[in-house]
Amino acid sequence: MQAARDQQKSYADLKRKPMEFQVGDKVLERVRDVAYKLDLPEELRKVHNTFHVSNLKQCHAEEPLAVPLDGLHFDDKLYFVEEPVEIVDRKVKWLRRSQIPLVKV
Repeated sequence: MQAARDQQKSYADLKRKPMEFQVGDKVLERVRDVAYKLDLPEELRKVHNTFHVSNLKQCHAEEPLAVPLDGLHFDDKLYFVEEPVEIVDRKVKWLRRSQIPLVKV
C-alpha cells in the first residue's frame, strides 16, 4: 500500500509547482507556509479572507484588465444573478416525441 501511495505521489509531484507570494497590495499577511490572508473587495466581505496556497494563482495581468464588479448583481450567497434584458425570438424545437421551447435573450 505504501508503494502505491509513493508512486501516486511521485506522479502528483511532477505536476505541482512550489508557489510563494509576497506581502504586497493584495496579500496582507502570510499566516503559515501554505496560507495567506488576502485583501478582498467589499463585495466579498462575507467570504473568509484566509486561503490555502492551492486555491491561489498568481495573476500577471495589469490592473485595468480586471473586470469591474459595479454592474454585476450578487445574491446573499454570492451567486451571480442574471437578469434578462429583452426577449428577441422564441421558437420550439421538435424532437421525435418531445418539444423544447427555445428563447433568445
